Amino acid sequence: MQAEIMQARMGNPAVIVPDAMEALMALGAAVKKGGVPSRTLDLVHLRASQINGCSFCVDMHSREARKADETDDRLFAVAAWREAPYFTSEERAALALAEAVTRLNDRTDPVPDEIWDEATRLYDEATLAALVLSIATVNLWNRLNAPTRQVAGGWTG
Repeated sequence: MQAEIMQARMGNPAVIVPDAMEALMALGAAVKKGGVPSRTLDLVHLRASQINGCSFCVDMHSREARKADETDDRLFAVAAWREAPYFTSEERAALALAEAVTRLNDRTDPVPDEIWDEATRLYDEATLAALVLSIATVNLWNRLNAPTRQVAGGWTG
């Protein structure tokens, strides 16, 4: 079977709008200094991107995680993390928070206390702030890439 040739609807809006990419990259760099392990952020970014159907980001975050020595077992199971034995308590709390924040409109209480309380039990305020910013940022990227149909693999150069 031959792969279908995909084409973006337009360039990435963050590239088109002057200074937008620089601002988003600065936010991303700040979040990386927030104390959340990069492996956790990789999983969170992958899960949010899966939920949002952003093939560009699913592809990118999977490949970046692999380059950072993430295991196939964990990458393959992240969509079913609740049922998989591969994740730490901290990662599970981060993934639950990522799903809730990504799906804000799916419940009357967008981020239930049980999810928030577990995250606050495992992360201090500064680290939790970085995690929330990271989740919001990946959702922003998904919302730039999915509607403009950025092509998976296009980020590799």
